Amino acid sequence: MNTEPANKCGLKREDFQTTVNGKKTDLFVLRNKQGNEVAVTNYGGAVVAIMMPDKDGNYANLIQGHDNIQDVINSPEPFLSVLIGRYGNRIKEGKFILHGKEYQLACNDGPNHLHGGPTGFHTKVWDATRMSDSAVVLKYTSPYGEEGFTGELTVWVAYTLTDDNEFVIKYQATTNKTTICNLTHHAFFSIQGIANPTPTVDNIICEVNANYYLPIDKYSIPTGEILKVEGTPFDFRTPKPIGQDINADNEQIKNGQGYDHNYVLNKTEEGELSFAARIKDPVSCRTMEVYTTEPGLQIYTGNFLAGISGQFGATFPRRSAVCFEAQKFPDTPNHTYFPSCRLNPGETYTQKTIYKFGIDK
Repeated sequence: MNTEPANKCGLKREDFQTTVNGKKTDLFVLRNKQGNEVAVTNYGGAVVAIMMPDKDGNYANLIQGHDNIQDVINSPEPFLSVLIGRYGNRIKEGKFILHGKEYQLACNDGPNHLHGGPTGFHTKVWDATRMSDSAVVLKYTSPYGEEGFTGELTVWVAYTLTDDNEFVIKYQATTNKTTICNLTHHAFFSIQGIANPTPTVDNIICEVNANYYLPIDKYSIPTGEILKVEGTPFDFRTPKPIGQDINADNEQIKNGQGYDHNYVLNKTEEGELSFAARIKDPVSCRTMEVYTTEPGLQIYTGNFLAGISGQFGATFPRRSAVCFEAQKFPDTPNHTYFPSCRLNPGETYTQKTIYKFGIDK
């Protein structure tokens, strides 16, 4: 007799089990004492469900994802709620210089390198170790030369769902040769709940703990400037609806086709775990707070989503999600005054980001 409780997310483990390049994929449903869930697969570290209640106790999935492994693998949005590496965000023309040598990465976003390249960490089957009902650890070793990167990089990522409804992601990486490393998670959050169609994020109230942001050129590469948010559509220091200024007559908004910019988070010291952002859905009263050790937070409002089909008939139209990708700055290797993404042998890259869910009536 099968006594395993039915998953709130409705996902079936067997639908996520296949073999890719000789490695087995699987589904891991993390549960806390409240019975809330985060469902992940070790293919690309994709998060396929975050089940949290609204003010009336009704559950919904708050993250965009698929309901079977083939759809995860073949998603029209390859970065849909997956782990990103070796380098989150863009590198101009895929080029950077490290100890006097120029490296050329794959260019998979117009003329630029994006999110570790077409066969980045989002396409890998990670080794998964279930630690408890509420935690799983993923491990992947990226070989020397993968996607053009130097050094062999060994990465561990721990996913934990706490009893305080915090979805905690801890990253660790080591290398055998000096390299660059900038890891993040590309979760597409829809805290209203995914649906057909999933509503836009226009009415979601957003606050961002940043006085500065990085302007971009028409190819979404940082210009190198660090500008004040004050007096611009990028000012979220006081909470406001995401849609309020998303179509503003502003060159930066036009370059990103909405928000697709890196915020310079306010920090009292480098590497501290501190408050980065908060969103609230005024209808369901669900909230999500973001805390991170990282200096930057890329905020992306799903401007390039095109109504793709997702889990259980849900569809994901343009701007139906918001991403909070905690990271070093984009194109860091080509800007000496940006926080360094260099990783040397004997050092350990670490990062911790928390997405905390709640209800605010």
